[in-house]
Amino acid sequence: MTHENLPLGILLFLLRFALLAPMPVGADPERPNVVILLTDDQGTLDAHCYGSTDLITPNIDKLAATGVRFTQAYAHTVCCPARAALLTGRHPQRGGVRDWTQGDMNGAKGINMALEEVTLAEVLKESGYRTALFGKWHLGAHRDFGPEKQGFDEFFGIRDGFIDNYNHFFLHGKGFHDLYEGTREVFARGQYFPELIMRRSLAFIEENRDRPFFLYLAFNIPHYPEQALAAHEKLYADREDPARRSYGAVVTTTDHYIGRVVDKLEELGLREKTIVIFMSDNGHSEETSNTIRIDGHSSGYPNGHFYGSSGAGNTGKWIGHKGTFLEGGIRVPAIISYPGKLPLGQVRDQIVTAMDWFPTVSELCGIEEKPDAPALDGHSLLPIIRSADTESSYGGVLHFAWRGGWAVRDGDWKLIGESAGNSIKPVLSLRSLAGEHPEAVDYAKEQPELVARLQELHEAWLREVTPH
Repeated sequence: MTHENLPLGILLFLLRFALLAPMPVGADPERPNVVILLTDDQGTLDAHCYGSTDLITPNIDKLAATGVRFTQAYAHTVCCPARAALLTGRHPQRGGVRDWTQGDMNGAKGINMALEEVTLAEVLKESGYRTALFGKWHLGAHRDFGPEKQGFDEFFGIRDGFIDNYNHFFLHGKGFHDLYEGTREVFARGQYFPELIMRRSLAFIEENRDRPFFLYLAFNIPHYPEQALAAHEKLYADREDPARRSYGAVVTTTDHYIGRVVDKLEELGLREKTIVIFMSDNGHSEETSNTIRIDGHSSGYPNGHFYGSSGAGNTGKWIGHKGTFLEGGIRVPAIISYPGKLPLGQVRDQIVTAMDWFPTVSELCGIEEKPDAPALDGHSLLPIIRSADTESSYGGVLHFAWRGGWAVRDGDWKLIGESAGNSIKPVLSLRSLAGEHPEAVDYAKEQPELVARLQELHEAWLREVTPH
């Protein structure tokens, strides 16, 4: 029997013993552990502690009660750039993540995040941390790139963007199988993917309880297909809105797995010395028409099989969703909880971004930036965390770009540029974040001078972040 054909349970058992290595020289057991819990397509206000009282999220709420919750946190408009920003502390354009990255490891070579980018995993690994990514990578599937090339000792999960949770196939187009241990394909049909990565995560924490570790648990839920655990579907069975019923159940399933990680840390007495960061990668999805559209799909699903989202996210007074640069597409829930060192039950309203986790974690872990390290675009959040009166380091200015679209915010004004077919000139809209109905009105025609100034601001930024 070849290695590839061994049952997954046996492979995980063997791997567990293979990882029991002595702590490297220089590793400081007193340094805090780091756990990043990145959820997928969890909307702007989609947790009970953010005001969505119809959602059952006791574990996310517990993180908020034992940490600092941010009300103005920004990731990005879709998955790839958000993950690049989080891992590198830099605008994704700097590493070449400007469009969808390569999906199928066995397909034609496409876009992959540049290996020259230094990830948080690389920095922590060099400082003696054991590092692992379980879940979703989505920064380029090519075997010469990927997690194990950028600082992760272990990777188990999906190299592209999403899969069916039970047969592990990417479902767009013709589809392809996407479940890997590093670059080795793994077949575990019928096993629930969030449970698979949870088992790996809990084992990783147990194995490294006596040494500093970095666990990046990149969930593929509540992203479609919305396949919640049966117990959580029952909790929402009496909800009137079928869309919110489906979405709510998978949000609660996501929360359930977050709780299992925190429970393990508490069980092992590691909670006080572990930095736990929770964030979503973008706003909720409105991709409500996704179906299998061919016969003989590689997943085995029939033509017409629905796998889209319910489109039921909560953005409150904000408008927009995943794939837009409106607040509902880029503003996300975010929490940091480190009971041993940081405040408990606090709320901060300042602007923060996914790029800020890199410098924040580095500072908390006592890791000094090397003189030749790439310049970070993010900022340490410790001054804001320690004082609600500290101003955001961004000064109200934010930049986003993805494919042919972009946005620049300056204070309460946001200019959005969207590609217009074959036209060279983008379609511009000017939105205000102030008032009871933010971003609902386009002021571009009324304020041409402001439009011109913000467009110049964007173009200067784009020249700066685009590799030459």
